[in-house]
Amino acid sequence: MRYTGAHPAVAELATAAHERIPEMATTTFEQILEEMPVYRDQQFVRHPDLLSSCRDNLRFLLQALSRDGAPDLSKARSTGRERALLGAPLPELLRAYRIGFTQVWRCFVDLTSHQAGHDVAALVAATTAIWDLMDDYIEALTNSYRETMAEITRTRQNRRSALVEALFEGGTATEGTLWDIARMLDLSLDGTFVVVAAETPGLGQEPLPLIEDRLRDRHHASAWRLTPELQVGVVSLREPVAEPVLDLLRDDPAGRVGVSPPYRGLGGTARALHLARLALSSLPPGARAVAQFHESPLAGLVASDPEASAQLARQVLRPVLELPEDERRVLLSTLRTWFDSGGSTRLTAQRLFCHPNTVRHRLRRVTGELDRSLSDPADIAELGTALRALDMFGG
Repeated sequence: MRYTGAHPAVAELATAAHERIPEMATTTFEQILEEMPVYRDQQFVRHPDLLSSCRDNLRFLLQALSRDGAPDLSKARSTGRERALLGAPLPELLRAYRIGFTQVWRCFVDLTSHQAGHDVAALVAATTAIWDLMDDYIEALTNSYRETMAEITRTRQNRRSALVEALFEGGTATEGTLWDIARMLDLSLDGTFVVVAAETPGLGQEPLPLIEDRLRDRHHASAWRLTPELQVGVVSLREPVAEPVLDLLRDDPAGRVGVSPPYRGLGGTARALHLARLALSSLPPGARAVAQFHESPLAGLVASDPEASAQLARQVLRPVLELPEDERRVLLSTLRTWFDSGGSTRLTAQRLFCHPNTVRHRLRRVTGELDRSLSDPADIAELGTALRALDMFGG
């Protein structure tokens, strides 16, 4: 605290200035309205309350300057909290108080100018006292304001996090609660969305720092939640395609990131989170990449029952899965590429950079190990489903 008590000459000036409080309050009030639209438009304080506040603060200032000892700054702290709760901007608030303090200084200048000999020493002492007191007052007000804003931010963030969690949990959400969640998160109830699940690099560390701000800059509303393992978010799309969001996520990802297919309506968020997690798990551990779950009837069926799908993969592919690692990797890669190539041996060979006869030999080895045929529709369906489950759940 800078101000510790009144100088006798300053106390005398402060006592003399008391009778000018109504005049100074009116002048301060009028200057604030003239220079500051936020007060002129009564956005946070009504004009009668503002004028009353000017009088009270001028009275406090003069009383502090006329008494010994440190001033009581509880009024400054309460004002800072009240204005923060109202959402009043701090720079404008501090500017208004500086106007009031300046009015007191001008009053002291006028009083000393009418004294015999123009007591310059008294004016210097008064100037020092006013600015010291103003620093103490503004520091107390600012600290209270910022503490209150931090409290408000924590409360809002906790509430926002709880709403996002409710959205991802899904289960008990009704149309009414979804509408409330959408309104509070600034999301459209019936919009088009994707869910993003990003693996955290460490406990409490965000793999996608400032992602909400970066998406907002591109006109995508979003809501996020950080868990020990994942940073998950629901992102509103301006168009029914996710490419702009994917492009942003692919800009130097910190680890594995999974993205759901686009979906309509917030009611589908819980399932979309499941699909985003599956897309993430399809990437190898340690990868720094983004994968999107490509929706299809088969993919949806596999994703709907992870345990049964993993069991199917083990049952159908067990003979190949039990081969030595190098053989297993080559055979499964060939079979997977053959499916991705629409059953074309030539295209599979091109993609694997080998001869078509090599592809035919590997496929015969696969079908021999699995006792299945790539010309039988039932066998093809089982193999395709098993491969899909293997990709999603790691075998």
